[in-house]
Amino acid sequence: MAAITLSGLTKQFGTFTALKSLDLTIGDKEFVALLGPSGCGKSTTMNIIAGMETPTAGSVRFDDRDMTGVPMGERGVGFVFQNYAIFTHMTVFDNLAYGLKVRRLPQAEIDARVRQVAELLGLVPFLKQKSAGLSVNILQRLAIGRSAAINPQIFLLDEPLSNVDAAFRAVMRTELKHLQREFGQTMVYVTHDQLEAMTMADRIAVMDHGVLQQVGSPIEVYNNPINTFVARFLGAPSMNLVPGRLTGTGDAVVVELDGLGALPAPRVAATSADVLFGIRPEDVAIVPVDAPGALPMEVVFVERIGPRTILHLAAAGHQLKAVEGNGYPVSIGERLAIRPDPARVRLFDRASGLALSAE
Repeated sequence: MAAITLSGLTKQFGTFTALKSLDLTIGDKEFVALLGPSGCGKSTTMNIIAGMETPTAGSVRFDDRDMTGVPMGERGVGFVFQNYAIFTHMTVFDNLAYGLKVRRLPQAEIDARVRQVAELLGLVPFLKQKSAGLSVNILQRLAIGRSAAINPQIFLLDEPLSNVDAAFRAVMRTELKHLQREFGQTMVYVTHDQLEAMTMADRIAVMDHGVLQQVGSPIEVYNNPINTFVARFLGAPSMNLVPGRLTGTGDAVVVELDGLGALPAPRVAATSADVLFGIRPEDVAIVPVDAPGALPMEVVFVERIGPRTILHLAAAGHQLKAVEGNGYPVSIGERLAIRPDPARVRLFDRASGLALSAE
């Protein structure tokens, strides 16, 4: 068992508060991604879990064991850093075997574990080669394999794929998830890349300025962001947020979008009529300009990115985006109209940025 419980975790560096009363439970064998922009506190959180940093306040527990004062070497964690820190004078085999030899395991067991990890990570052809001169991609595989070989109950990865190329990142996302399932480890993964978090993690913990914003499955966090920070941070492109004002009563409630027009609104518990109307770009349909219940806009920019076309639209001082297929025929300057899917609309309080819940 290797559940992690963080309670009231706070970390201050002088007058700077890197973490503010963070509470988070990570289940045994769960893959959790700590996601957020640079400086949000995610690496500090991981360093405290590992024992590399001491919290100013709060506690860390592994199962029922309080880890206060327990040094990193006695926590049973594997750690992979952004800079892979490989012993370049050693062969790939010796790097993979290093932690096992330190633990004085029998040679037959060392050989078996090294072979198992090497096969999982595609390192078998390199086992006899010196690590010096290997590509960055292979060195990062090696760094992950060296920590995985000791079979830690808790595996901590801090931006491990940020230095490698895009094609290799796509491969490693699959391999890391497979590795975690194969060894049954609790895995905590720090990243600023939402694609990494959403494709690998069982749950995502979104952080900003040292504060845990939202925790949930990738789909839950994406579909139901708790505030406008999460709505903007997740999604490529991010959620459209348009200022508006709630009017009407009962089933006739609409949002008057400043200078654009009115659209149906979900019934929410709101203390203020001033809201932000949120809709994902992929939940916007393009319709004729004269279509009822649609918002006329002008195309100001077009991005064609592989299978998708992203339309940048403008009207009345507002900028919105819509997503269509890669062959969608459209030109800059064209007039069209958009109709958001009413079932996918999310409303936020304009002052606080918090999501408004259904009545």
